[in-house]
Amino acid sequence: MNEAGNRIHGTTREMPLKRFAEVERTLLISLPDVPPELAVWAKGKVHRDAHVQFEQSFYSVPYRLVGQELWLKATDTMVTLYRGQESVAAHVRLTRAGGRRTVDDHLPSAAQAWQLQDTQWCLATAEQIGPACYALVHVLFGDKVLIKMRSVQGVLRLKQKYGAIRLEAACSRANHYGTPHYTAVKTILQKGLDQLTLLNAFDALASTYTEGGRFCRNTQTILQ
Repeated sequence: MNEAGNRIHGTTREMPLKRFAEVERTLLISLPDVPPELAVWAKGKVHRDAHVQFEQSFYSVPYRLVGQELWLKATDTMVTLYRGQESVAAHVRLTRAGGRRTVDDHLPSAAQAWQLQDTQWCLATAEQIGPACYALVHVLFGDKVLIKMRSVQGVLRLKQKYGAIRLEAACSRANHYGTPHYTAVKTILQKGLDQLTLLNAFDALASTYTEGGRFCRNTQTILQ
């Protein structure tokens, strides 16, 4: 350093250390007291559930912004979302893929109402619909209440579209065939299977078991 700094530079024809002390040092300014914040900026569209995705995680914004494109600023610790120059939401940054940060006030009123329904409310509502619905909800909760809450709420919400009588019949059918799941109940209702007797599901297969199927062969034929 000292040797190279004291040589005559081929372009300036001056010693670098001397030039720095006499000219360049006066041009330097002090570093800021607060170090600059490093951040990543990205654009994201607000999904229908009022969340924006960034690096496989989801952050809520006010529901009125659904469908709009927002700027997102991500630091090591925070994620802030902007509409133009306006900050519309700020969250602690998630480090786990698939995680969600949700502010209840960001959701529409109907969704906020469902957020307030606890386990006991769900069980009581299911019991009002009928014993089959109550049994299915009880199975869904099991030992993982927090994980199954959305599925339970989905089942109970089907009452709004199909009514309590049909929902109870669909739950009874799902329980009977060992498929006490939201998707099974919804499919049963969509296809109208709740309006059939439980035995009708096997009527089309009866000949297979009683008369032999189209492609069935007896053991003597197979071994020849």
